[in-house]
Amino acid sequence: MAIDWDKFQSEMDELVIHSGERTDAALASQVSSITRLTDEEIQKMFPEPADVRKLMELMEIVKRSGEHNEKVNKLVANADQYAGVMLKLLATFV
Repeated sequence: MAIDWDKFQSEMDELVIHSGERTDAALASQVSSITRLTDEEIQKMFPEPADVRKLMELMEIVKRSGEHNEKVNKLVANADQYAGVMLKLLATFV
């Protein structure tokens, strides 16, 4: 299933605004709907809405169409912004 990233980002922006200081169930549910993570895993790994926003941006880079090298370059250029999210994701697999 193709993801409409513009629509997804718009919905995520609304949820982040209304979620307050902690990742709420609706925000976690939105992210878990397009990942293999559960709502609970999302809330535990990314308790802050800002972290969920970074996760969403990272997913968008990875899943949008484009050349592999373009994606790598974008990740490298923004590594400092996404490093914490990437570490949390990798920690769940290692």
